[in-house]
Amino acid sequence: MSEISETTANGSPQPDAEESHLVLDNFQATVRKIRPDDSGLLYQLTVSVFWPHRDRDLDLFISLGHGYLAIDEIGRPMGSAMYFPMGDDFSMFGMMITAPRLQTQGAGRWLLSQIMADCAGSDLRLNATRAAYWLYETEGFVPVATIWQHQGIARDIHLPTPVAGIETRVMCAADTPAILALDGPAFGADRSRILTVLLGLSEGRVAVRDGEIVGYALIRHFGRGKVIGPVIAEDERIAMQLIAPLIQANVGTFLRLDVPLRNELFASFLAASGMGIYDTVTEMRIGPQRRATEGAQLFGLSAHSLG
Repeated sequence: MSEISETTANGSPQPDAEESHLVLDNFQATVRKIRPDDSGLLYQLTVSVFWPHRDRDLDLFISLGHGYLAIDEIGRPMGSAMYFPMGDDFSMFGMMITAPRLQTQGAGRWLLSQIMADCAGSDLRLNATRAAYWLYETEGFVPVATIWQHQGIARDIHLPTPVAGIETRVMCAADTPAILALDGPAFGADRSRILTVLLGLSEGRVAVRDGEIVGYALIRHFGRGKVIGPVIAEDERIAMQLIAPLIQANVGTFLRLDVPLRNELFASFLAASGMGIYDTVTEMRIGPQRRATEGAQLFGLSAHSLG
């Protein structure tokens, strides 16, 4: 059996301590809040579970979120969990990793309980791997949708036929207010703080109808190459019109796009561009389903941890 303890030096409970202690069979760990210089330790965890994150990706997550890191007696990372507040009543969970040697020892559940306590009263959303699905389900998360991970080396493609009345152009700084206003209702939460940071790291395009921005798509460096996302559009044809120039500009580059809507036309377009389906995760939530299901909708995530 695994024993989980959180104590002070004299053995009394102290749930709000800066450092807590876990005993997992023969492993002992110190659990503390994630610090700005912890990307190296998080990278070791991501490598252990074959995630593609690089130091720059982890530095970004650390700068945008909060969380906990479990470290063993000789300084090796054993597990992590993070949350990313968006507005006053919503958080995304992410970077929830347990070292393979401890995945049945209770560390993941303990770390999850810590961030759930920090986010008490908020609506929550996460993207669950197959291995972790059962854990989140037992903690009250319910499935929302399948997230389809498309990735591969980008191929040259023909630009899709433009949608009547829609023009797309390169995004500029002056577009930021309109992009933020469009994103909130589509995503279902105010992620303007996070999105403003992503805009500064990305190139992108906007879709315009009668002078009004009705969609946008970003692309930035991530993992093995680049990730396209977020993508917000009214339908799959506008989404294709937005991202096709981004794909064409990166032919030969490893691209990824995580899609929360299953649409055969869109999926076929991505496959033709070199981004076939690689894997899936399950989006899960506590609280109401907040993402838009009509009008401007989410066609691509910015990251599993950021929605």
